[in-house]
Amino acid sequence: MPNMPDMPNMPGMKMAGGHVPWLDTLGAVGLLAWAVAMWTAVAGLAFVDRRGKHAWMYKASMTVILIGVVGQIGHLAEHVAQAVYWIWHPESPSWMTPWGTGLANGFQQVDTHRKTLGMEILHLTGNFIFLAGLVAVMIITRRAGRTRTRWWGKMGVWMQGIHGLEHLALTVSIWLGAKEAVGLSTWFGQLKPGPGLVTYRVWWHFWANVMGSFIFAMALWHLRRERGQIADSFRDAPVNPPMPVDPPLPVDALT
Repeated sequence: MPNMPDMPNMPGMKMAGGHVPWLDTLGAVGLLAWAVAMWTAVAGLAFVDRRGKHAWMYKASMTVILIGVVGQIGHLAEHVAQAVYWIWHPESPSWMTPWGTGLANGFQQVDTHRKTLGMEILHLTGNFIFLAGLVAVMIITRRAGRTRTRWWGKMGVWMQGIHGLEHLALTVSIWLGAKEAVGLSTWFGQLKPGPGLVTYRVWWHFWANVMGSFIFAMALWHLRRERGQIADSFRDAPVNPPMPVDPPLPVDALT
């Protein structure tokens, strides 16, 4: 997501102290609640899974994973839209979709004097929803460690974890009063506002999300193929397994 130096002048963005529609506020609160619920579910699933096998854990983990997929589809769509806009307007100020603008407006109320803070919180929240979905892949495959699903899930957690730390650095630096967001996607705040910064940051985050989404998709693909093995890892063995049956004696042995 670009640093948006002209953010207050963009269509739909509110100046500090301006009125923010209640729908924007509700959307921001809802998105934050979504992220909190995802991580609460992930923490709960991890805790319960450590205490023993439970068949219902498979479906519960799948639910968290699929909700993470929905969140990442929306997140990726925002970055794709920004990249397409850049292709047609490479010299223009940074841009956000109307729904992204509204959510950023809602988050901006946290501190109206930090003009890009709402946008940074928005993308930080989206990244943590995505990361929660990938962590759920690791939970669902904990007892099926040799699966390709777990391999792709582990790769996704590492990559998205680094991406999440990037957004955390961008958000915290703005919140603490930095003139420019500090992170890898801004050359640690050394890039000055303008087309160069917009271009670099738009494409940095676009490719990070495309690669992360591809890894998540591969994890889901293998999860579908290996779902039987993974589901079986949540089932307990029979308490009293049947005794082996001796083979029947040959007919001539009975005579």
